[in-house]
Amino acid sequence: MPRARKQRAVLKAPRYTSEHASAGLDYAFPEIETWPNQFPGYEIVVDDPEFTSVCPKTGLPDFGRLTIHYMPRQHCLELKSLKEYLQSYRNLGIFQENVVNQVLEDVVKWARPVWAEVNGEFRPRGGIATVVVARWPRKR
Repeated sequence: MPRARKQRAVLKAPRYTSEHASAGLDYAFPEIETWPNQFPGYEIVVDDPEFTSVCPKTGLPDFGRLTIHYMPRQHCLELKSLKEYLQSYRNLGIFQENVVNQVLEDVVKWARPVWAEVNGEFRPRGGIATVVVARWPRKR
């Protein structure tokens, strides 16, 4: 009589590690300069239709549109330094979700706006496109 085979659970290493998840977040991002705001109660929208970064797992480029919406309080983001800041992501291995949240954190850090929102619309890779939205103040 044949021996019964026991099912063994095959433990697989996780495809994505905590190192992948936090990749790029320890990067020393450049300062975003600001200038004194002169008017209350208006919105600024900054659009970067050619944003690029790199997937930390595959090393493949991520292409997308990054849009920053914010209402300035005392300071506005200086656009040339914002452009240089966004270009610092060009060869950085970082997940798309982390890009959007890191940009939001840095906009809030440097401009201290009334509110801010960052939208990332990333081009399809493998047939899947991603849209990530982060807002400040953050909901608890």
